[in-house]
Amino acid sequence: MMKRNYFPLLLFFIFSLFFLSARKPVPPQSPNFVFILTDDQGWTCVSSLMDDRYPESKSDYFETPNIDRLGDEGMRFTNGYAPAALCTPSRRSIQFGQTPIHIGNINFKKNYQPTAKKWLTIPGMLKSIDPRYKTAHYGKWDLRADIFPEDLGYDESDGNTGNNNGDVNSNKNNKWIETFVNSDPKRTVTLTNRALNFMERQVKAGNPFYLQVSYYATHVDIQTTEKSYQKYQAKEKGKKHDNPGWAGMLENLDIGIGQIMNMINKLRIEDNTYIILMTDNGAAEFIPPVKNKLDPPATFNKPMRNFPLRGGKWVLYEGGIRVPFIVKGPGIKAHSYSHVPVTGYDILPTLSDLAHNKKALPGYLDGASFRPLFQNPGSAKIKRNEDALYFHRYQGSYGHSAIIDGNYKLIKFWNSGKEELYDLDKDLGEIHDLAASLPGKVKELDAKLMLYLKKTNAEILDPSLPRGKKPKKERTDEDEEDD
Repeated sequence: MMKRNYFPLLLFFIFSLFFLSARKPVPPQSPNFVFILTDDQGWTCVSSLMDDRYPESKSDYFETPNIDRLGDEGMRFTNGYAPAALCTPSRRSIQFGQTPIHIGNINFKKNYQPTAKKWLTIPGMLKSIDPRYKTAHYGKWDLRADIFPEDLGYDESDGNTGNNNGDVNSNKNNKWIETFVNSDPKRTVTLTNRALNFMERQVKAGNPFYLQVSYYATHVDIQTTEKSYQKYQAKEKGKKHDNPGWAGMLENLDIGIGQIMNMINKLRIEDNTYIILMTDNGAAEFIPPVKNKLDPPATFNKPMRNFPLRGGKWVLYEGGIRVPFIVKGPGIKAHSYSHVPVTGYDILPTLSDLAHNKKALPGYLDGASFRPLFQNPGSAKIKRNEDALYFHRYQGSYGHSAIIDGNYKLIKFWNSGKEELYDLDKDLGEIHDLAASLPGKVKELDAKLMLYLKKTNAEILDPSLPRGKKPKKERTDEDEEDD
């Protein structure tokens, strides 16, 4: 009887399995994300150009070598916008991917808090893509309305923190003019160490992670180390930046950012980690702030701190909403600039895109992914539900709203009824009001703004919140000294 040789058949079977397994697509590795949110920093409060077209778009006094390095290794978004001109609405907007108009400001707790846990959030979104994601929020939370980080899906946090957790001074009369010297200014050292420890633990465990470090700096009160304070005391003052305590506080913040960047390199995860840096709103126009915040720059005897931008925190001129916005990560060309407008509520959809999400995001989100700009920074489109950016601060002593549509920006003042129109491509400083010469454009943008406010049930439509006033009993985001 002839003996059969099965070896060739077995060999063929093994090679077939190998060939089929080799062709099977390997799922992409889930990336890590580090989101650094600074406080009241200001567009020009860096020592490198935030916009390569404007030589004034950097500080004439402050030093931020690590933020500069982040920009040199990644992409600077010259038209990066905070969702609002003050902190709490911006911070909510980032977490939920919706405009502050959409989710409410003064009415947020009354109208929206019962449903907030049903909204998509950054940690919830990432965990739905890959359940292995570990998420942490350290530092200033300040969403108020009794919402904690854990309610939104964070695994670790400092709790329901606000400005007071980073302050040493409770005296409102001198908080803008006094400098406090200590070894852990604004808890920057503590927050940085917590961030470093979290990254080390997750890399060791093999978990992808989202880490948000919301620094208390550079919000007043002003705190810095003795070394930094003495350095800037001795340095020649700039024309627009000249406060040595604030400069030292910014330097201490910058050191922390550098330590986070260095740890990412030390852990060898830089090829799979995105770093996003932005600020919650613009810097105050002066230290201390002035009451006549809406006055033209020529009114004052020195340049505003956000120059060449007009205004600052609390107002919707560019100085209040245009902020440092930098992204570094795989596939992003080093030392690149994009002039396409992006904003804080675009971050959630962008993280979703970068995390390889295959499912459609909820239609109620206002933001959209700006990932296409990484490859095509000049002309890629961001596909939001609305093609314009909207800003709204209806309550308060100078309630106003704004719309940015292309190169035009309309600001509508509710108490006076005045409307101002600017061409930001030609007039970044918002000096030349075009409303009288372009009434058709004013009418067009006003109609578009009002339609969006009605569509989102904006607080302008609430008769219980009269113009120019705020509720007396409940503390709101309009209490400027604390935001």
